[in-house]
Amino acid sequence: MSRRQDRVNELLKREISSVIQKDFEFTDSLVTVNSVDVTQDLKEARVFVGVLGGNEDWVLGRLNGQHGAIQKKVMKRVVLKNTPVLRFQTDHSVERGVDIVNLLDEVAKLPTAPPEEESP
Repeated sequence: MSRRQDRVNELLKREISSVIQKDFEFTDSLVTVNSVDVTQDLKEARVFVGVLGGNEDWVLGRLNGQHGAIQKKVMKRVVLKNTPVLRFQTDHSVERGVDIVNLLDEVAKLPTAPPEEESP
C-alpha cells in the first residue's frame, strides 16, 4: 500500500468517526471506526466498524443505509478527486483481542513446574 493510500485511509477514518459521533445516536451500543481501506483508484472504501453491545446488524444496516449522507458530510471536509463510495463492515478484532487477553490470564493462573535445582 502506498503512503498516499495510508494517509487517505487515516484521514477518512478520522472524519467518518467524527460524523458518526456527531450525527448518529446508537442506544445501548458503542460504535467505533477501527480502520478504513481505500482501493488504489480511490473509488471505494471499506469502513471497518466495531460494535460493542446492542444489535450489530441494525447498526450496520443503518450506517449502510445512510452511507450517501455520511459520504456527503465527509467530502465537505476532505477534498479528493474522487469521492469513495463507503461500505460499512463489522470488525471483530477488538473482541478477538479481549478473548486472547482472557485466555492469557487463564494460562497465567495454571500451576507451573517448580524450577530445577542446579547440582554443584
